Amino acid sequence: MTLQRTISPVDGTVYVERELADAAHIEACVAGAVTAQREWRQTSLETRARHCSAMVDAFVARRDRLAEELTWQMGRPIAAAGGEIGGFEERARGMIALAESALAPIRLAEKPGFTRYITREPLGVSLIVAPWNFPFMTAVNAIVPAIMAGNAVILKHSAQTPLCAERIAEAFQAAGLPEGVFQFLHLAHADTEALIRDPRIDHVSFTGSVGGGAMVERNAAGRFIATGLELGGKDPAYIRADVDLDAAVDGVMDGAFFNSGQSCCGIERIYVHRDISEAFIERAVAWVRQLELGNPTDPRTTLGPMVRPAAADFVRGQIEEAVAAGAKAWIDPGEYPLSTPGSAYLAPQLLTNVDHSMRVMREESFGPVVGIMTVADDDEAVRLMNDSDFGLTAAVFTRDIAVGEALAARLEAGTVFTNRCDYLDPELAWTGVKQSGRGCSLSRLGYDTLTRPKSFHLKHA
Repeated sequence: MTLQRTISPVDGTVYVERELADAAHIEACVAGAVTAQREWRQTSLETRARHCSAMVDAFVARRDRLAEELTWQMGRPIAAAGGEIGGFEERARGMIALAESALAPIRLAEKPGFTRYITREPLGVSLIVAPWNFPFMTAVNAIVPAIMAGNAVILKHSAQTPLCAERIAEAFQAAGLPEGVFQFLHLAHADTEALIRDPRIDHVSFTGSVGGGAMVERNAAGRFIATGLELGGKDPAYIRADVDLDAAVDGVMDGAFFNSGQSCCGIERIYVHRDISEAFIERAVAWVRQLELGNPTDPRTTLGPMVRPAAADFVRGQIEEAVAAGAKAWIDPGEYPLSTPGSAYLAPQLLTNVDHSMRVMREESFGPVVGIMTVADDDEAVRLMNDSDFGLTAAVFTRDIAVGEALAARLEAGTVFTNRCDYLDPELAWTGVKQSGRGCSLSRLGYDTLTRPKSFHLKHA
């Protein structure tokens, strides 16, 4: 028996222990998914929607418990943890509502003597590998549309958030979903790779690191199956000179520091027009100073620990290296007693005098730090924003929406915003470019990755 231990970033203790699935358990799970999917694909869309909606009802009814467990597993302040339950509900219900139109047969123009149309057929068994940072919302992006499309799902959740997989399974059980349509496995890395290679797996959805995405591609190679890879970002924001400064600061700084910066689409680079740079920095520093770093189970805490000490030390290293190269750090870490080397608790930091030679402006930090550069005009801002190996989201803050839209069209990112950031609209495609991955979830287009087209070309006798 091999145990998986979840160390809580709150206090460094073991919060959850779970036995990893052995070969017999994995085989039973996959075989059960294949069998269940053969029947599930024959069910009506109305039946699928009823089960999925009942699952959401059962899930949100346990909001308080789910939020508390989330805080202990990955460190999000309890004051904000409940928002993820709301996000799960919004995305799930949104994808349920879109299913009828997204999965409807495509009827073609009449052609004498022929009937022609295209249907959307389920792929089979979908393996969903979900991360710890937004463990419910990232998982639901793929789970609900996969099941609505007629697939069976096997969820492999992060070892940091194993209870999230179990709670989703409990909600589906309460909803009466047929056995085998949704299952989860707690897996070792080697077993996850082997499962991706299993010929009975027809689709893989992965959210995580670039290295993790490469692992999925290696193991799926040669099988010609669909994969969806959401691999993070180094997302930029541009603050034009014409902004409502207070609103822009509040929006972009929340986008940088929410969840201790542990968001794939969090803002990690800010470019500010030189005419307002001093005023922006002054307000941004004041905004950061009002954050309360502390135990996330305390309702007064607004900045919790990072997921593990090693992650915090990685960001500390980026900051120290940048300062040594000439960057200015505006926040004194000494004012935060919990923030010490080797601790998961990390003081927030805002850096200026940075440039793209520094790791903090190139590598994904995934922590409570943001670098700010001054730019002369829109063209310089766009050039710097696109100077990245990543392209998940990008944001432009401006009062001139026409200009903002024109700049957004020039940005290399899967989602572009004006006057907001760090948000997923279920009706919009969630996708990335460059090392942020490939594939698409959410929106009507998200159903395309979970189905295959089948053409009917019927000649009348």
